[in-house]
Amino acid sequence: MPPIRLLLADDNDAVLAEIRQELGQKFEIIGSVTNGQDAVEAVHRFDPDVVVLDIALPVLDGIGASSRIREMNARTKILFLTIQEDDEHISAACSGWASGYVTKRRLLTDLAHAIREVVEGRTFLSPSLRR
Repeated sequence: MPPIRLLLADDNDAVLAEIRQELGQKFEIIGSVTNGQDAVEAVHRFDPDVVVLDIALPVLDGIGASSRIREMNARTKILFLTIQEDDEHISAACSGWASGYVTKRRLLTDLAHAIREVVEGRTFLSPSLRR
């Protein structure tokens, strides 16, 4: 079975480095971008299995990027990785066709599992957010 191909979208270089370090041996990271518009273009260009997307991105926020991605590419799963833990952001992300939502403080414990879950067609929400 081929490795799961990921595109990373976050405007924080330290977070991108942490994700690469945590996931680089488990998945194929095909690229990273630092704004939402570049994320949309990279999904179109590289057709990843999963895009790991921050909500607070410059140029085009993650919610807007997820909507555009879903409109053009129904195959790529959208997994949010964000510091936002409030109901408003979670609701907006889920209405933007996200398959998963992981908080950055749970990156090490939840992200790899969340990726596998969304690739299998299931949804994932960090356990700390379940109410």
